[in-house]
Amino acid sequence: MGSTERIRNVAKRVAKWARAGHQMVVVPSAMSGETNRLLGLAKELAPPKQTPDYERELDMLAATGEQASSALLAIALQSEGLQSVSYAGWQVPIRTDSAYTKARIESIDDARVRADLQAGKVVIVTGFQGADAAGNITTLGRGGSDTSAVAVAAAMKAQECLIYTDVDGVYTTDPRVVPEARRLQTVSFEEMLEMASMGSKVLQIRSVEFAGKYRVPLRVLSSFTPWDIDIDVEANSGTLITFEEDEHMEQAVVSGIAFNRDEAKISVLGVPDKPGIAYQILGAIAQANIDVDVIIQNLSKDGKTDFSFTVNRGDFTKAMDLLRSNVLPGLGAQDVVGDTKICKVSIVGIGMRSHVGIASKMFGVLSEEGINIQMISTSEIKTSVVIDEKYMELAVRALHKAFDLDRAAG
Repeated sequence: MGSTERIRNVAKRVAKWARAGHQMVVVPSAMSGETNRLLGLAKELAPPKQTPDYERELDMLAATGEQASSALLAIALQSEGLQSVSYAGWQVPIRTDSAYTKARIESIDDARVRADLQAGKVVIVTGFQGADAAGNITTLGRGGSDTSAVAVAAAMKAQECLIYTDVDGVYTTDPRVVPEARRLQTVSFEEMLEMASMGSKVLQIRSVEFAGKYRVPLRVLSSFTPWDIDIDVEANSGTLITFEEDEHMEQAVVSGIAFNRDEAKISVLGVPDKPGIAYQILGAIAQANIDVDVIIQNLSKDGKTDFSFTVNRGDFTKAMDLLRSNVLPGLGAQDVVGDTKICKVSIVGIGMRSHVGIASKMFGVLSEEGINIQMISTSEIKTSVVIDEKYMELAVRALHKAFDLDRAAG
């Protein structure tokens, strides 16, 4: 959606599917760079202290980017000889909560969209946005168009949701970091959920959560393939996110390596080691709508302990200010310190369920490279470590090689 020419190509691709007999609901993002441009203007005029009123206006502003691209795509489709109509999220309506700049979808009324589809129209719904119960426009956070698309597909009980992005599928890791990274033909929903939550930028985690909750078949494809590619070839390209582990899936122990640079670590030092302390710290953070990721509490010494956790780097200043002003005074802690120069690296694979020693192998590889592990988090199919940001690419390359991800599973 970066230019009128790109929008024209999107229209031709959509028209191809519509003429093949498919009912189409299209959820576009804003034109390339438009959201950043709009938010940059707001930053120039922003008040000294950000408030909910300011965040409300940010959503009002940012939502116009998708509204413009949706209308332009509808016009381009009409030029292709198809009936088309575009709707803003609030017109559908897509109902969300009131958490401005990172709202969550609560419901979608599909009646209007279904009526238009029955009338033979291609329906375009703005991504990234909705409206709260009071009618205020809300946005879903970066990558929110993916979430909108999957949510609409779930509401419509779509046969499949195709996500066109700037890569041609899900890779074992970011090819810009590891040129030998391979595209996966299939990946399980569980693996994709872990990879998205661990920092993979292919899909926003909430879009994967929606796909899993409502069992929406999801396929990631490249928006840069020619629009006139054979429709059957296109329908089987990219990476399919599946819900069934079958004999056709790649049986690698580790399927991919995800990483996230947007992490920051906060440590509350000298906390009294008694019941309720974790709630006092993290409860206040949660009420401020700040997501917490990895959590570690050290062993008690002389009745005191250190409590560390990670947050998104964009929330670091807000979280530190909150702890220092509202939490620390009543906590009896010695200090709160932070580090914004960390990252998280994760290995993910459903094969980890049935293989022992995977985490220890990961730790051994990092040790051989002289990389210190600051924090560790595990689940049934993933192991994550927090390390110094400057070692991130070295860690990813070493782990990718150690787990043979440059070679297809046998």
